Amino acid sequence: MSELERMSFSIEKPLADKFERLVKKRKYSNRSEFLRDLIRDSLVAEQWESDKDVVATVTLIYDHHTRGLLDKLTHMQHHHHGKVMANTHVHLDHDLCAEMILMKGKGNELRKLADLLGQQKGVVHAAISMSSTGRELK
Repeated sequence: MSELERMSFSIEKPLADKFERLVKKRKYSNRSEFLRDLIRDSLVAEQWESDKDVVATVTLIYDHHTRGLLDKLTHMQHHHHGKVMANTHVHLDHDLCAEMILMKGKGNELRKLADLLGQQKGVVHAAISMSSTGRELK
């Protein structure tokens, strides 16, 4: 286990009350773990603004009846095979599918690819979940 360092900080009472409310709402067992997660979230955001490798999941919801869409999505993923690591495809109903694409690479490149995938005719919603490779969060 890593060495712990005890820290002390001061914040205004209204902000402290909001902090306590968030800790309870998210069901953290203690303030320290909540604060550690906030710091990690900031570090991930910082990584996305740097030239470090990051990880993302792009979720696409699309109408699989749209002519040529599946071929376009597959072609784009093959064209970016160095960034696309895996994907999962599920059928939501008769018309709609969800595809989750796991990617690794530079943040700005992954954003561009996610935007390109989401702009295709027949895609009704696209979302990117940004994360880290984890190396810099330990």
